Amino acid sequence: MKKIFLTSLIVLVSFLGAFAGTEAKIDSLKQAKEDSIKVVRHKEVEAKTIKLEKELAKAEEEGAVTDLRKEVKEKFIEGGVPFMSVILVCLIIGLAIAIERIIVLNLASTNVKKLLANTRNSLKQGGVNAARALTASVPGPVASIFNQGLLRASSGPEAVEKSIVAYGSVEMGKLERGMSWVSLFISLAPMFGFMGTVIGMIGAFESIQQAEDIKIDQVAYGIKTALLTTVAGLIVAVILQILYNYCVSKIDAIVNQMEEASISLVDMLIEEDIAK
Repeated sequence: MKKIFLTSLIVLVSFLGAFAGTEAKIDSLKQAKEDSIKVVRHKEVEAKTIKLEKELAKAEEEGAVTDLRKEVKEKFIEGGVPFMSVILVCLIIGLAIAIERIIVLNLASTNVKKLLANTRNSLKQGGVNAARALTASVPGPVASIFNQGLLRASSGPEAVEKSIVAYGSVEMGKLERGMSWVSLFISLAPMFGFMGTVIGMIGAFESIQQAEDIKIDQVAYGIKTALLTTVAGLIVAVILQILYNYCVSKIDAIVNQMEEASISLVDMLIEEDIAK
């Protein structure tokens, strides 16, 4: 009986110990689960907070842009639609021409050293026809004057020089196409601005003359409205002037490339005994 009791007691103690261990393990897992949920929730909250902050910043930027557009629109109407519309047209057309010229001029830039080296190799390997085929496949005014010079290669260096000079003038005219319009809008925009200001000031002083009770607010508003056209015209002129000067500098650089390249081409033809 004692052995059975002791055995039963040992089994019971072991069972209780195992049960207690299982309970402890379950409690530990539950706690770990709760901690994990807290961490996940914290990360989710943090992620949501970051997302909300980004959305708020984006909304503030959009709001600032909207406010700016609204303010520009108000100033446009205050300055007088007729004159402000003319100034706006000057800006739009001038920008369109200037941007088109900037794209064309950047595409017209050529690596002169590479073109000269390739032309020399073509002359040595295939003669004038091969060199002309090469220059015809290369875009830009420098390659074009090379092609014209090679076309007169058999007539001597003087004929090559005359052909290059004549065709160089044609290419320069292509580069400067539309620049006179940009220059015109640079002059017109502030002129229309000053005209709107003068007309607005005349209207303001007529109101002052006719009014029995002069109010400073009304006078100040009229003068401010008149000056808005001047500001708009000057802003347009400044923008277009910057783009105009950039285009002029690019044209000068390309023309210098054309002159240097033409001299190098004539020397090359003489060296290769092609132009005599």
